Amino acid sequence: MNISTEKKDRRRWFGLFFIALGVSMIIVDATIVNVAIPSIIRDLKISSSQAQWIQETYTLVFASTLLVFGRLADRFGRRNMFTLGAIIFVGSSVLAAVASSGDLLIAARLVQGLGGAAMLPTSLSIINSTFFGKERGIAFAIWGSTIGGTAALGPLLGGWLTTDFTWRWAFGINVPLGLAVIIGLWLFVKESKGEGEAGADYVGAIISILAMGSIVFGLIEGRNYGWWSSLGSHVIGGFHWNYSLSPIPFSFLIGIIAIFIFIRIQGQRNIQGKPVLLDLSLFKIKSFRNANIAAAIVSLGEFGLIFSLPLWLQNVLGYSAFGTGLILLALAIGSFVASGAGGPLGAKRGPIFVVRTGILLEFIGVAGIGLVVSPHTKVWTIIIPLFVYGMGVGLATAQLTGVVLAEVPVEKSGQASGTASTFRQLGSALGIAILGTVLFATLGSGLNHKLEQIPAVTQSQRSELTRSVVSSAGGVIPAFKSNPATASIATAASESFSSSSKWAALVASLFLLFGFGATRSLKEPE
Repeated sequence: MNISTEKKDRRRWFGLFFIALGVSMIIVDATIVNVAIPSIIRDLKISSSQAQWIQETYTLVFASTLLVFGRLADRFGRRNMFTLGAIIFVGSSVLAAVASSGDLLIAARLVQGLGGAAMLPTSLSIINSTFFGKERGIAFAIWGSTIGGTAALGPLLGGWLTTDFTWRWAFGINVPLGLAVIIGLWLFVKESKGEGEAGADYVGAIISILAMGSIVFGLIEGRNYGWWSSLGSHVIGGFHWNYSLSPIPFSFLIGIIAIFIFIRIQGQRNIQGKPVLLDLSLFKIKSFRNANIAAAIVSLGEFGLIFSLPLWLQNVLGYSAFGTGLILLALAIGSFVASGAGGPLGAKRGPIFVVRTGILLEFIGVAGIGLVVSPHTKVWTIIIPLFVYGMGVGLATAQLTGVVLAEVPVEKSGQASGTASTFRQLGSALGIAILGTVLFATLGSGLNHKLEQIPAVTQSQRSELTRSVVSSAGGVIPAFKSNPATASIATAASESFSSSSKWAALVASLFLLFGFGATRSLKEPE
């Protein structure tokens, strides 16, 4: 190999470092807020529903626009799109850091989601068009371990910044990281483009966003508006809802109809040879189709749990944000340990074997957490299943990504990468929405029942106490504990929150079990 070729190889790997740094930034931001949420709730005086939307807005916009940006990256240049995403991400991080209200923070998170969506699928298509053969497998392994590890490092970083500084630095830290990514991209990453027909599928983009937005809105707000009968009068986007029937069934109906319309439109545009947001011909590739289905189901159980666990650790067990981050570090350690073994194991037994092993470990870890959650749980009984769960993430993530894109033509890698990332993010968005709904719905009913057993608590007090615990996502529990007069209420709230967290973990483990079953349709490459 001559000197110029060696330099070219080094530049590719340096470029991969900055791509991984950019990916870690957007993945960390999806989880860094989890441990900061209790502080944000107290500081900005927001409700538990707003707290969910701070998480969900980012994930929802992220998931809804991945296909759009993956397609645009193929047409206008992958490095250009990644750079644009990083610029948007840095700018919106500044807005989030200085937000003075919950609504402003939610708006900033919305813009962050756009920046992240421009970066994630583009990172995959850059790797797919830059590395080949065995090197591509190594590059995907690095990409996958970055996602698995940084998803868990986010809570530690957020905990440290929230405890020693302020939650605002959980967003402010993106500024220096983002600038480093932008500079590194232009120094070490070569521009590439895909097939890029003229025109764009604007209708498909709008309908896909409507579909996801309606469904996730229904899942998050169902407990506030009522799942069927309306719980009072509501204002939605300036419109006053004064009907006995809740708006939630209509929200779900709109989402389902939009999904069918989206699929029909994409199919028609495919036949007519027009640009599409989702190239349905990709799903004729069996490995692409089956691996995406498995990834979406697994994602339902993967990151939804990280929304509820920090709330329980801080509000029930009394850990600080930094202490919570240290506990969740077990997940990151497990992921990094497993990601190193994933490549050699995949070469020996095949990537599908590694994926199945990883998902099975995730199931064992999450189910283990569900079994030990209580107001008196010892920390080591959480750390062990978290480590096992992290090992599963480290094994499954990179190998599943490789399986998804293994047979996709390079010229379609941007759209395929966007589709693959979309399936995972849709699963993640729905997972957070569903598990958040499980957490707060069971918390409300469980606490109301326990308060009935306390004679001193009247019916009106019971309703108010239940509302305060649920709306604060358990944030009032420490105050109840500190006052001897409300010690019995604190006990009831701690037991109810623990029971709700247990249910959320068990539901998450059930999703992972379904995901494991979905991998049975995958076959090792010949």
